[in-house]
Amino acid sequence: MVVGKAQRQHKISQLLEEQAVTSQGQLVDLLEGKGVNATQATVSRDLDELGAIKVRVPGGATVYAIPELPADQLAPSGHLRRVLGEWLVEVSRSGDLVVMRTPPGSAHTVANALDRSGLDGLLGTVAGDDTLLAIAKQGSGAKLAGHLSDLAGLDDSDAAG
Repeated sequence: MVVGKAQRQHKISQLLEEQAVTSQGQLVDLLEGKGVNATQATVSRDLDELGAIKVRVPGGATVYAIPELPADQLAPSGHLRRVLGEWLVEVSRSGDLVVMRTPPGSAHTVANALDRSGLDGLLGTVAGDDTLLAIAKQGSGAKLAGHLSDLAGLDDSDAAG
């Protein structure tokens, strides 16, 4: 089955959480078992974009893991623009609540990038499957929605709310 990048990366994240994956080849096979066809080169790029690292587990083996970064550790410069440009498809707001839409399975990726962005005026996010909510500081919703739309390359007419 051919799936989009966001769906494939979501599957990879799930697989890494569910079991010990020691190699890219093993991950390609596991994806194939889930009906997702991907080359090792594609899986390698996906692991890099997801921030996966190899960690040593009890017994000495090394497995892939996607680390949870501390809340005070900011994402690299440009990461937020890339994530929003790839996965954000709609921004709207109601007061200081900014609602964003993504392809299925991608909201958590966008929420994580936002939470690690250090954006001024952003208190936090809540993510579902394809929708996420960003809570702005009081009086900052319009500015935040417009900024997110700009970063994603979207027309921000809906973000004005």
